[in-house]
Amino acid sequence: MILQVENPVVEVHDLTVSYDRKPVLWGVDLTLPAGSLVGVIGPNGAGKSTLIKAIMGLLPASSGYIRIFDQPLKEVRKRISYVPQRESVDWDFPASVFDVVLMGRYGKLGFFNRPRRADKDAAMEALEKVGMQAFTDRQISQLSGGQQQRVFLARALAQNADIYFMDEPFAGVDIATETAIIELLRHMRDEGKTVVVVHHDLQSATAYFNWVILLNMRLVASGPTDQVLTQEMLEKTYGGKLTVLSKVGDLLRKQEFPSREA
Repeated sequence: MILQVENPVVEVHDLTVSYDRKPVLWGVDLTLPAGSLVGVIGPNGAGKSTLIKAIMGLLPASSGYIRIFDQPLKEVRKRISYVPQRESVDWDFPASVFDVVLMGRYGKLGFFNRPRRADKDAAMEALEKVGMQAFTDRQISQLSGGQQQRVFLARALAQNADIYFMDEPFAGVDIATETAIIELLRHMRDEGKTVVVVHHDLQSATAYFNWVILLNMRLVASGPTDQVLTQEMLEKTYGGKLTVLSKVGDLLRKQEFPSREA
Protein backbone atom coordinates (compact mmCIF):
# COMPACT_ATOMS: atom_id res chain seq x y z
CA MET A 1 0.00 0.00 0.00
CA ILE A 2 1.65 3.18 -1.24
CA LEU A 3 -0.36 6.37 -0.85
CA GLN A 4 0.53 9.23 -3.17
CA VAL A 5 0.02 12.72 -1.73
CA GLU A 6 -1.17 15.79 -3.60
CA ASN A 7 1.22 18.75 -3.27
CA PRO A 8 3.83 16.74 -1.31
CA VAL A 9 6.69 18.36 0.57
CA VAL A 10 8.93 15.41 -0.37
CA GLU A 11 8.67 13.50 -3.65
CA VAL A 12 10.89 10.51 -4.42
CA HIS A 13 10.63 8.81 -7.80
CA ASP A 14 12.34 5.58 -8.89
CA LEU A 15 15.20 6.06 -6.41
CA THR A 16 17.96 3.46 -6.56
CA VAL A 17 21.13 3.75 -4.44
CA SER A 18 24.15 1.45 -4.76
CA TYR A 19 27.30 0.79 -2.74
CA ASP A 20 30.19 -0.57 -4.82
CA ARG A 21 27.73 -1.21 -7.66
CA LYS A 22 25.52 -3.29 -5.38
CA PRO A 23 22.03 -1.77 -5.01
CA VAL A 24 20.87 -1.25 -1.42
CA LEU A 25 17.68 0.60 -2.38
CA TRP A 26 15.63 -0.34 -5.43
CA GLY A 27 13.12 1.81 -7.32
CA VAL A 28 11.64 3.70 -4.36
CA ASP A 29 8.60 5.88 -5.11
CA LEU A 30 6.97 7.85 -2.31
CA THR A 31 5.50 11.20 -1.37
CA LEU A 32 5.16 12.79 2.07
CA PRO A 33 2.57 15.29 3.29
CA ALA A 34 3.39 18.53 5.05
CA GLY A 35 3.09 18.70 8.81
CA SER A 36 3.61 14.98 9.35
CA LEU A 37 5.66 12.98 11.85
CA VAL A 38 7.02 10.14 9.72
CA GLY A 39 8.60 6.89 10.90
CA VAL A 40 10.95 5.00 8.56
CA ILE A 41 10.78 1.39 9.70
CA GLY A 42 12.27 -1.90 8.55
CA PRO A 43 14.75 -4.63 9.48
CA ASN A 44 18.49 -4.09 9.85
CA GLY A 45 20.09 -3.52 6.46
CA ALA A 46 16.80 -2.41 4.91
CA GLY A 47 18.26 0.89 3.70
CA LYS A 48 16.50 3.21 6.17
CA SER A 49 19.46 5.50 6.79
CA THR A 50 20.42 5.28 3.13
CA LEU A 51 16.98 6.54 2.16
CA ILE A 52 17.10 9.73 4.20
CA LYS A 53 20.74 10.41 3.25
CA ALA A 54 19.90 10.02 -0.43
CA ILE A 55 16.91 12.36 -0.10
CA MET A 56 19.23 14.97 1.43
CA GLY A 57 21.87 14.46 -1.25
CA LEU A 58 24.43 13.02 1.17
CA LEU A 59 24.60 9.86 -0.95
CA PRO A 60 24.52 9.77 -4.75
CA ALA A 61 21.60 8.07 -6.45
CA SER A 62 22.13 5.53 -9.23
CA SER A 63 18.77 6.47 -10.72
CA GLY A 64 15.65 8.45 -9.99
CA TYR A 65 15.02 11.96 -8.78
CA ILE A 66 14.01 13.80 -5.62
CA ARG A 67 12.08 17.03 -5.26
CA ILE A 68 11.43 18.94 -2.04
CA PHE A 69 8.75 21.62 -1.99
CA ASP A 70 8.48 20.83 -5.71
CA GLN A 71 12.02 22.09 -6.26
CA PRO A 72 15.46 20.51 -6.73
CA LEU A 73 17.34 19.89 -3.49
CA LYS A 74 19.96 22.58 -4.15
CA GLU A 75 17.24 25.24 -4.21
CA VAL A 76 15.83 24.39 -0.78
CA ARG A 77 18.81 23.04 1.14
CA LYS A 78 18.57 25.76 3.79
CA ARG A 79 15.05 24.57 4.63
CA ILE A 80 16.30 21.10 5.59
CA SER A 81 17.93 19.95 8.83
CA TYR A 82 19.61 16.65 9.71
CA VAL A 83 20.28 14.85 12.99
CA PRO A 84 22.76 11.99 12.34
CA GLN A 85 23.19 8.84 14.40
CA ARG A 86 24.97 9.71 17.62
CA GLU A 87 27.57 6.98 17.02
CA SER A 88 28.69 8.70 13.82
CA VAL A 89 29.74 11.89 15.63
CA ASP A 90 33.22 12.58 17.06
CA TRP A 91 32.22 13.58 20.58
CA ASP A 92 35.86 14.24 21.53
CA PHE A 93 35.87 17.33 19.34
CA PRO A 94 36.76 20.26 21.66
CA ALA A 95 33.55 22.27 21.58
CA SER A 96 31.06 23.46 24.18
CA VAL A 97 27.37 22.66 24.10
CA PHE A 98 26.54 26.22 23.09
CA ASP A 99 29.12 26.23 20.29
CA VAL A 100 27.69 23.02 18.82
CA VAL A 101 24.15 24.40 18.83
CA LEU A 102 25.29 27.73 17.38
CA MET A 103 26.76 25.78 14.43
CA GLY A 104 23.16 25.16 13.41
CA ARG A 105 22.95 28.83 12.44
CA TYR A 106 25.90 28.78 10.05
CA GLY A 107 23.78 27.70 7.09
CA LYS A 108 21.91 30.99 7.34
CA LEU A 109 25.01 33.04 8.20
CA GLY A 110 27.65 31.60 5.95
CA PHE A 111 30.91 30.39 7.49
CA PHE A 112 32.69 33.71 7.12
CA ASN A 113 30.16 35.82 9.02
CA ARG A 114 30.13 36.20 12.79
CA PRO A 115 27.02 35.11 14.70
CA ARG A 116 24.71 37.96 15.58
CA ARG A 117 22.76 38.42 18.78
CA ALA A 118 19.71 36.95 17.06
CA ASP A 119 21.67 33.79 16.23
CA LYS A 120 22.87 33.41 19.81
CA ASP A 121 19.34 33.93 21.09
CA ALA A 122 18.07 31.26 18.68
CA ALA A 123 20.72 28.82 19.94
CA MET A 124 19.79 29.46 23.57
CA GLU A 125 16.09 29.09 22.81
CA ALA A 126 16.79 25.73 21.17
CA LEU A 127 18.72 24.58 24.24
CA GLU A 128 15.83 25.59 26.45
CA LYS A 129 13.41 23.55 24.32
CA VAL A 130 15.46 20.39 24.92
CA GLY A 131 16.14 21.15 28.59
CA MET A 132 19.89 21.71 28.17
CA GLN A 133 20.21 25.43 28.94
CA ALA A 134 22.14 24.66 32.16
CA PHE A 135 24.91 22.93 30.16
CA THR A 136 25.88 25.71 27.74
CA ASP A 137 29.56 25.78 28.78
CA ARG A 138 29.97 22.01 29.21
CA GLN A 139 32.25 20.20 26.78
CA ILE A 140 30.22 17.80 24.65
CA SER A 141 32.56 14.92 25.55
CA GLN A 142 31.46 15.28 29.18
CA LEU A 143 27.79 14.66 28.45
CA SER A 144 25.82 11.44 28.77
CA GLY A 145 24.46 9.77 25.64
CA GLY A 146 20.99 11.19 26.21
CA GLN A 147 22.36 14.68 26.77
CA GLN A 148 24.43 14.49 23.60
CA GLN A 149 21.35 13.53 21.65
CA ARG A 150 19.45 16.50 23.08
CA VAL A 151 22.30 18.83 22.04
CA PHE A 152 22.22 17.60 18.46
CA LEU A 153 18.46 17.99 18.41
CA ALA A 154 18.89 21.57 19.67
CA ARG A 155 21.40 22.20 16.89
CA ALA A 156 18.79 21.11 14.36
CA LEU A 157 16.12 23.27 16.00
CA ALA A 158 18.42 26.31 15.82
CA GLN A 159 18.36 26.01 12.04
CA ASN A 160 14.63 26.74 12.05
CA ALA A 161 14.13 24.40 9.10
CA ASP A 162 10.88 23.21 7.52
CA ILE A 163 11.86 19.53 7.15
CA TYR A 164 13.91 17.56 9.66
CA PHE A 165 15.55 14.21 8.97
CA MET A 166 16.61 12.28 12.08
CA ASP A 167 18.55 9.01 12.09
CA GLU A 168 17.51 6.96 15.15
CA PRO A 169 17.26 9.86 17.62
CA PHE A 170 15.91 7.53 20.33
CA ALA A 171 18.78 5.02 20.16
CA GLY A 172 20.67 4.64 23.43
CA VAL A 173 18.73 7.27 25.40
CA ASP A 174 16.87 6.84 28.67
CA ILE A 175 13.08 6.87 28.87
CA ALA A 176 12.97 10.47 30.16
CA THR A 177 14.99 11.70 27.18
CA GLU A 178 12.90 9.66 24.74
CA THR A 179 9.71 11.08 26.19
CA ALA A 180 11.06 14.63 26.00
CA ILE A 181 12.17 14.16 22.39
CA ILE A 182 8.87 12.75 21.14
CA GLU A 183 6.92 15.53 22.84
CA LEU A 184 9.12 18.07 21.09
CA LEU A 185 8.72 16.33 17.72
CA ARG A 186 4.93 16.35 18.14
CA HIS A 187 5.05 20.07 18.87
CA MET A 188 7.14 20.64 15.73
CA ARG A 189 4.63 18.65 13.69
CA ASP A 190 1.75 20.67 15.09
CA GLU A 191 3.57 23.84 14.01
CA GLY A 192 3.54 22.54 10.44
CA LYS A 193 7.06 21.09 10.33
CA THR A 194 7.66 17.74 8.62
CA VAL A 195 9.83 15.37 10.67
CA VAL A 196 11.18 12.12 9.19
CA VAL A 197 12.63 9.69 11.74
CA VAL A 198 14.50 6.42 11.21
CA HIS A 199 13.11 4.18 13.93
CA HIS A 200 13.41 0.52 14.93
CA ASP A 201 10.86 -0.04 17.71
CA LEU A 202 7.49 -1.21 16.39
CA GLN A 203 5.86 -1.05 19.81
CA SER A 204 6.31 2.71 20.05
CA ALA A 205 5.85 3.42 16.34
CA THR A 206 2.07 3.25 16.57
CA ALA A 207 2.05 5.96 19.24
CA TYR A 208 4.82 8.15 17.84
CA PHE A 209 4.04 8.57 14.14
CA ASN A 210 1.02 9.60 12.11
CA TRP A 211 2.70 8.45 8.86
CA VAL A 212 4.91 5.38 8.33
CA ILE A 213 7.28 4.20 5.61
CA LEU A 214 7.92 0.43 5.63
CA LEU A 215 11.14 -0.42 3.86
CA ASN A 216 13.18 -3.51 3.06
CA MET A 217 15.50 -2.46 0.22
CA ARG A 218 12.29 -1.81 -1.70
CA LEU A 219 9.37 0.27 -0.54
CA VAL A 220 6.72 -1.99 1.00
CA ALA A 221 4.22 0.66 2.11
CA SER A 222 3.91 4.37 2.79
CA GLY A 223 0.88 6.02 4.31
CA PRO A 224 -1.06 6.80 7.50
CA THR A 225 0.04 4.67 10.43
CA ASP A 226 -3.30 2.94 10.95
CA GLN A 227 -3.31 1.80 7.31
CA VAL A 228 0.34 0.77 7.06
CA LEU A 229 1.16 -0.97 10.36
CA THR A 230 -0.91 -4.06 9.73
CA GLN A 231 0.04 -7.69 10.13
CA GLU A 232 0.04 -8.17 6.36
CA MET A 233 2.35 -5.23 5.69
CA LEU A 234 4.73 -6.19 8.50
CA GLU A 235 4.98 -9.74 7.19
CA LYS A 236 5.91 -8.35 3.77
CA THR A 237 8.54 -6.15 5.41
CA TYR A 238 10.10 -8.56 7.89
CA GLY A 239 9.22 -11.95 6.41
CA GLY A 240 10.25 -14.83 8.66
CA LYS A 241 11.86 -12.39 11.10
CA LEU A 242 8.42 -11.23 12.17
CA THR A 243 8.28 -14.01 14.77
CA VAL A 244 10.65 -12.02 16.98
CA LEU A 245 8.10 -9.19 17.02
CA SER A 246 5.42 -11.18 18.81
CA LYS A 247 5.17 -8.58 21.57
CA VAL A 248 3.34 -6.24 19.21
CA GLY A 249 0.89 -8.90 18.06
CA ASP A 250 -1.92 -7.87 20.37
CA LEU A 251 -1.51 -4.23 19.45
CA LEU A 252 -1.62 -5.01 15.75
CA ARG A 253 -4.74 -7.15 16.10
CA LYS A 254 -6.58 -4.52 18.11
CA GLN A 255 -5.54 -1.75 15.70
CA GLU A 256 -5.68 0.79 18.53
CA PHE A 257 -3.84 3.63 16.88
CA PRO A 258 -3.74 7.06 18.54
CA SER A 259 -5.12 10.05 16.72
CA ARG A 260 -2.83 12.69 15.26
CA GLU A 261 -3.49 14.86 18.31
CA ALA A 262 -2.35 12.18 20.78
